[in-house]
This record gives sequence, C-alpha cells and structure tokens, in this order.
Amino acid sequence: MTQIRLTNTRTRRKEDFVPIDPANVRLYLCGPTVYDRAHLGNARPVLVFDLLVRLLRHEYGDRAVTYVRNFTDVDDKINAEAQRRRAAGSDLSLEALIAERTEETIGWYHADMDALGALRPDHEPRATAYVGQMVAMTADLIAKGHAYEAEGHVLFDVRSFPDYGQLSGRSVDDMIAGARVEVAPFKRDPMDFVLWKPSSDDLPGWDSPWGRGRPGWHIECSAMSAALLGPHFDIHGGGIDLQFPHHENEIAQSCCAHPQAGFANVWLHNEMLQVEGKKMSKSLGNFFTVRDLLDRGVPGEVIRFVMLSTHYRKPMDWTETKAQEAEAVLRRWHGLVAGIEPATSPAPALIEALADDLNAAGAIAVLHDLAGREDAAGLLASARMLGLLLPGMGEWAQADGEAAGQIEALLAARLAARQARDFGRADAIRDGFAAAGVEVKDTAQGPEWSLAAGFNPARLADLARTHGT
Repeated sequence: MTQIRLTNTRTRRKEDFVPIDPANVRLYLCGPTVYDRAHLGNARPVLVFDLLVRLLRHEYGDRAVTYVRNFTDVDDKINAEAQRRRAAGSDLSLEALIAERTEETIGWYHADMDALGALRPDHEPRATAYVGQMVAMTADLIAKGHAYEAEGHVLFDVRSFPDYGQLSGRSVDDMIAGARVEVAPFKRDPMDFVLWKPSSDDLPGWDSPWGRGRPGWHIECSAMSAALLGPHFDIHGGGIDLQFPHHENEIAQSCCAHPQAGFANVWLHNEMLQVEGKKMSKSLGNFFTVRDLLDRGVPGEVIRFVMLSTHYRKPMDWTETKAQEAEAVLRRWHGLVAGIEPATSPAPALIEALADDLNAAGAIAVLHDLAGREDAAGLLASARMLGLLLPGMGEWAQADGEAAGQIEALLAARLAARQARDFGRADAIRDGFAAAGVEVKDTAQGPEWSLAAGFNPARLADLARTHGT
C-alpha cells in the first residue's frame, strides 16, 4: 500500500494520512447551495475530492470508502428566487416553488458534474431532510452552555470554545478587528453566529422549541456529517473560501456537541479559480458556469484536464489556450488507446504522484510519458485513475462517419493531385486540413490523420465540396 500524504489546513503541514478505521474511510465535502447553475469555481472542489476518492478506493477498496457531499436547500437566495417566481404570476405555494427550484437546480448540478467525469457521492443529503437533527444539536448546545436564545434566534457562544480560530489561524479579537460581522443587538459577542433564526409567514419554517424558524447555514453541515459519518471522521473539505467562517464554525459547534469525538482529522482546502489571470466576477465579464462552457462545445473531459493540471493548493487560472492545448492532448490520447484494453492497474509512478498530496500535475506528466512510449494499455489504465479517457467520454474526440469519409476522400484527392503534379491543388488540400483542424502525418505506410483542437466540421465539409469529393 502506498502511503498517502495530505496537507492538513488545520496543522498547516503535509501529514501521513492514517484513517481512523481502514475498513471505513469517511470524508465530507461541503456541496452547493442549489439556487442556480454551478459556476466553474464550484467545480474545483468537486474534482479535487473526486480525485481523492478515486485514490482512497484504489488503496483501501471500493467498499471501504464513504463519500458524502450535501445539498444546501435552505437558503435566503433560494427563498428570494421562489418569491420572484410567485411575484411573476405563479400560483404555486412558496414551498412548492422552493421545491421546484431546488429539484431543477440539483438536476442541473448532476448533469454538469457528470459531464466532468465526477463520481456521484455515496450520500447526497439535503438540509431539509435533517432539520430534526439540527434542532436536536442546537438544543444540546444550549444545554451544554455553548449557545443561547435571544429574540427568537439561537446563537453559538464563540467565547465558550477556547480553540475557536485554530483552523484559520486567528484569534477571536483579531477576527472582530479585521472581519465584517453581522451586528445585532441581541448578540453577546459580535462573532457569535446563528444556529436558528425565526421565519415569517412568507418564508419556509419548521417548528422548534424557539418558535417557527429555520436553521443557520453552519449547523446544517455539522448535523448532516454527524448523521451520516459519525461525530468523528477522516477528511472534511471544500474551497478555501469556506475556511472561515463556515468551517471554523462547524468545528466549534461540532466539537462542543461531541467533546470526546474530535470532528474531522484532516481539513483539505483548494485554492480559488481565476480566468485569464483575473478573479472571476460578473463585473469583469469573465464569469461563466460549467454549462456555459459545455454549451460552447468545450468537452467536460477538457475542463477536467485543465483543472487537474494545477495543484489544488495553488490558484487555478482558466485560459482558452490551456483548453485548446488540453483538447489537442486528449485527442491524441484517445487515438492512441482506440480499441485497446487497459492494463490491469495504473502505473505505480502515477499512484505515487497522487499519494503526494494529490499531485495531479505530476500524475499527468506520467500520462505524457506513457503516451510518448506508446504504452497505450498503461496510458488507458492510468488516465482512468484520473477520471480521463473513461468509457463513453471520448465521443467528442472521434470523427463521425461522415467526417471520416470526407477526410479519406480528400487524402485520395491529394494523392491524385500529387501524381498529376497538380501541386497547387495538393497544397490547397493540405492547407484546408490545417484550417479545419485535421492533422495529417505522412508515413511510409501511408498518411495518418487525427483531429486537432478546434476541429471544425463545417470547414472540412467546405473543403470536401471545393475539391469535389
């Protein structure tokens, strides 16, 4: 077994991963709030944890790993969208509109993440199904002196947990000085955060000892992870933007609710995403969703390749150049492994790279080496370990029957032109191939062709019509 080493955000160092129970490795990823399409940055933690799960299952066995990723379906943005739809004329109840929106968004999310080759988690809990557990945990925190009721709200008493701030490396006083916190007259301390809040008649709510209301965001993940993985599990993570306050607050409330457990042993956070060197934002006009890219014709496999090419702890810069380069590489690899059965196991060097803090870029370098040595079987097995070259994933890289026929006919026309010493026509066909994104290599056995990045079937069809094929 290869020793896996992961950078633990909590200790700020790379550590040997030692599971609590090797027969029951458990991990939790904070999932999306389901009010709209997932943007490209939302996909990064999904792909990081997908890679981690694949590695853990390779090392410990498929049945020994339990992966949980939640859906937050209680949120003010979801409520606002439902209220907007009702104001626009819908005769459905608010609850029905919320359910409609969340079902629609979860369906989008599944389709988009499936397109990236991401495995579905073992459990995908929805917050609304665990409100009872959230109420019970909140009541328990009050009973233990870690939370208090105020004006229909229940708030966590941050000062009651001396270790608050260890994950983000700041003291409570430093956080107050440097952070924007919600100021409310009923808070004992500015850093105290909401576990439960009241709901008006026009908002969804549940009965509780503190009146009709709904849970705060942070308590949701603590309750769901405890219910599905237990109060003490192996790995918890998400984007670095969740480190504070979400994950800091999860630790506080979970450790106070289960003081003997310890919550998560390892905290894994990925860095943020940029687009062409700039932070992705709507104001800069560089904000786009995964679906935007897919609808533009960027294959999900290409998106995955680009995102895995940067180490998860470094900012990832999405560029059109990287996407085109990835497309060209994957086309070549799909051509190399066509009709080949994969090797029985991935290359040991690839597993070693992944075991070193999920060094996916190093693992991709191993794939390049295997391709260079034309080890097609090894390349296929190793690429599938990274979620690449999966069955059915490479249809985008293959020419359909019509395109293949056009290419073969144009090659025959080029040969005939050369034999007739009509070099103008032969060169025109050659240049037309390049413009259409068809790479042709002349060998002793005859011409070999493949589709390059940016293959344009319309240009190929024009070329075929021009030269009478």
